[in-house]
Amino acid sequence: MTTRASTAYDAIVIGAGHNSLVTAGYLSKSGLRTLVVERRERVGGIADTTELAPGARVPTLMHTVGRLRPSVVRDLDLKRHGLTLLAPEVRVFAPSPDGTALILYGDPARTAEGLHGRSEKDAAAYPDFDRRVRVLSRFLAALGDETPPDIVSPGFGDALLGLRLGRAFRGLGRLDARTILRVLPMAVADFVAESFETDALQAAIAWRGVRFASLGPWSGGSAAVLLGDSAGNDGGAAGETVYARGGPGALAEALAAAARTLGAEVRTSADVIAVTTADGRATGVALASGEEIAAPMVVSGADPKRTLLDLVDPVTLGPSMRWRAGNIRQPGVVAKVNLVLSGVPRFPAANGDERLLRGRILVAPGIDPIERAFDASKYGRPSETPVLEATIPSLADPTLVSGAPEGTQVMSVIAQYAPYRLRDGDWDASREALGDRVMAVLESVAPGISSLVAARQVLTPLDLERDFGLTGGHPLHAEPALDSFFLWRPLLGYARYRLPVEGLYLCGSGAHPGGGISGWPGQNAAREILADAKKRRRQGSEQPHRDGW
Repeated sequence: MTTRASTAYDAIVIGAGHNSLVTAGYLSKSGLRTLVVERRERVGGIADTTELAPGARVPTLMHTVGRLRPSVVRDLDLKRHGLTLLAPEVRVFAPSPDGTALILYGDPARTAEGLHGRSEKDAAAYPDFDRRVRVLSRFLAALGDETPPDIVSPGFGDALLGLRLGRAFRGLGRLDARTILRVLPMAVADFVAESFETDALQAAIAWRGVRFASLGPWSGGSAAVLLGDSAGNDGGAAGETVYARGGPGALAEALAAAARTLGAEVRTSADVIAVTTADGRATGVALASGEEIAAPMVVSGADPKRTLLDLVDPVTLGPSMRWRAGNIRQPGVVAKVNLVLSGVPRFPAANGDERLLRGRILVAPGIDPIERAFDASKYGRPSETPVLEATIPSLADPTLVSGAPEGTQVMSVIAQYAPYRLRDGDWDASREALGDRVMAVLESVAPGISSLVAARQVLTPLDLERDFGLTGGHPLHAEPALDSFFLWRPLLGYARYRLPVEGLYLCGSGAHPGGGISGWPGQNAAREILADAKKRRRQGSEQPHRDGW
């Protein structure tokens, strides 16, 4: 390989997904010369917006940004860089083929009022359940704010961490403290059944305990996933539904603009093929073009398995660590169908009220149908009736269709369960069949929607791996279950954002605390990287390039 030397940086961030850009923003804000390298032509990764038809843009994969950390927005001044957030009153609209619908609002009292017609018991129980979810998730938010302790050489900082977490746990009170210990390992189906009797309501809430994961509602630990989805935001029992004006890509562009303003360099069409090392330490990256770029710290926004197995030299990593990395669970079961529609689809359960369609549209008729859909994926088969979470973001954000014919709408549909590994056939041959199954489910609650389709895009788990570098097609980089939680994310002993190669860090969703579009792992990783940079400066091994290092 022919190489040429490039200007040295303090840190190189691999990938320009939202977490990578968050990390780059914080590093640059603190004075580190930071370079972001992205193999695609655009920043954002799965938090992007794609033009599917002339003048009509759709979210590539993730369609809401409700878990984005307010502190990230504030610290990086994202609003000044063009970020505008839109939050409709309706969080979830869950229609049934019989023409009825369950509606969850951000206001628990309003949701409870609408439940009276279904179940007086559920209406009475909902506000208390919402309160419980918020209280328990606050403790998980406290965990998410922290770097997991050093289990090899614990120090004074780890003792302080224990005190902080102990204080947060005591703050739950005796009843809620017992509850969270009991609930975390539970199946989310059991958790919701303790409060509600209506299957549709149970499913609407339990869905967030399995969304994006290879879990069913009867899987142990799925209750913890539900609580984690409500951690650090205003989700509560209904969950968050917040859009970025202009689509998720607008968030990525704001993050990139903020990072550049703070001094970072962002390079696209720059494919990293290796993390270079010397004497067991990261020294920079090598690009597919043959260029090598030097930096004492390399930060990967890629998933942990791809980072360790594909980018790090096997001799440097060693056989034991390669075996451990190879066993990180990433069984992707998520597909995405993007639609351009010639008009607003008619949902009989909405009674013509388009405001109900501005939140997340959930087609999950009950707990058992979700579990049966999961069962199919366990045996390498796409579900005949996948669970769907859809949005029509153009109803809340007309800028997505500002250049399209009048009346055009875009629809973003997450389809689960579609396993990465098919028992029969392959995804290239089965892609459109999956799209047809999704349309059939949509037709059951929105008759005639197929006749409105002007353009359709189907992304299978294989597409997510090939196009976005998600090993196994997993949107969260690794399973969110309890065996990949806190100290165990991504691997026991390496949950502190520092990977087994000195100077190599992890900042993506495969790091603690995981999740979708939150910026949380990127924010936490930056804190640890800066701590190490200050330590290096104190030791005199590096000289700062600018004040504030």
